[in-house]
Amino acid sequence: MAIAKGEYICILNPDTVVAEDTFSNILSSSKKLFHMGMVGPRLIDGTGSFLPESKRNVPSPLTSFRRLFGIKLGKVKNYYADHISETDIGDVDILVGAFILVKKTVYESVSGFDEDYFMYGEDIDLSYKIKRKGLENYYIGSIPVIHYKGESTDRNAEYIKRFYGAMRLFYRKHFKSNWFLDTIVSVGIRLTSIVQSFKNYHKEKEITESYYLVSDNEEIRERLINVLQKEVQFTSLESARDLGYSNNELIFDNDFVSFGEIIEEMQQLKNLNITFKIIPKGCDFMLGSDFSDGKGEVITF
Repeated sequence: MAIAKGEYICILNPDTVVAEDTFSNILSSSKKLFHMGMVGPRLIDGTGSFLPESKRNVPSPLTSFRRLFGIKLGKVKNYYADHISETDIGDVDILVGAFILVKKTVYESVSGFDEDYFMYGEDIDLSYKIKRKGLENYYIGSIPVIHYKGESTDRNAEYIKRFYGAMRLFYRKHFKSNWFLDTIVSVGIRLTSIVQSFKNYHKEKEITESYYLVSDNEEIRERLINVLQKEVQFTSLESARDLGYSNNELIFDNDFVSFGEIIEEMQQLKNLNITFKIIPKGCDFMLGSDFSDGKGEVITF
């Protein structure tokens, strides 16, 4: 970040997929927004489903408490900013660090990321500092980006400690100290961590009945048949929408279809018992994630 020379800085996770026009579109959209601090797109997971953390409210102590224990507390806001629909554009408190666009001058004016945070919370802290400066953080729901959530870390007891530890650090820095609530949250974090340590987050994929390849490359099809030990049929984007409700896997060849088309198709086919894999342009592997928060897989052929 310190050596970046551009007017804008884009913070982007390595486990993301963007369309060919994502950056031009989000830059164009940002220039039409008033008092812009940061902007972020609509994030979807590897199944094509919307990720609600794309837009969030300030995680005040009570909001964090509500999320930790899964209970409603009167007028206390939800952790997620559900006052804006998935595809709308609007001002929100917090954007997710998987994809953030910000002017470098704005970033530097709030001293950038706070390195007191380890892996979680730094995006919340940055968003909040920019809001306190009087600028707006805009969620742009018309621009979708894939984020293979779950690749950065396992969702285990250590994750719980880090995540809620970051929440505690955040409100200690920005909210009036409340020893009573802090004690309750601390105990809650420990108890939740213990419970999480006994859970098995390893998910078994259901057996794929049929594989379909969106491509015209016969060599790739034959190599996939050899690796998967199952028939692989060619299909088109239009025909893929009629695959039915059996356990199908749709493999996109990026030499044949664009990332933008892939992202759109995944959203169209979500919740239809279809899993997705992508063969990046010029590569001899396919990758994807079959669960919203599970580890993905890479298959070479």
